[in-house]
Amino acid sequence: MQLSDLTHDEITALCKQGDDLVKAGDLEAGKHKYVEALRLLPENHQEWEAATWLYVAIGDVHFHMKNYDKAFKCFYNAVQCPNGIGNPYIHLRLGQLYYEQENLEKAADELTRAYMGAGMGIFMEDDPKYLEFLETKIEI
Repeated sequence: MQLSDLTHDEITALCKQGDDLVKAGDLEAGKHKYVEALRLLPENHQEWEAATWLYVAIGDVHFHMKNYDKAFKCFYNAVQCPNGIGNPYIHLRLGQLYYEQENLEKAADELTRAYMGAGMGIFMEDDPKYLEFLETKIEI
């Protein structure tokens, strides 16, 4: 299934606006653009590939705002969307969020998935505590 060109273009434009707002430091306004884009998806929106990256975008905003519960819900939804399982970035964020919830067994599992899928580089832009934790669980 593919989105109509009009819907795809609207979603793409809203995401670009959201990205620009986030880069400018207005995380809340950026998040609203991503949510607006998510609402444009047809029913059963979790069946659409666009939902995967929209949940990731919304979740990232919440992660950077330290709204870990909301971020977790977004990444949990993203992993259930097309191409969500096996996406190293989604597994990275889920691992980090499990870590923040002190669910260390699940954190280790998800962070290992991220490491196996993308290597050490995926950890380099975030707090080193996540990689340091993973190093206590697996040999890197």
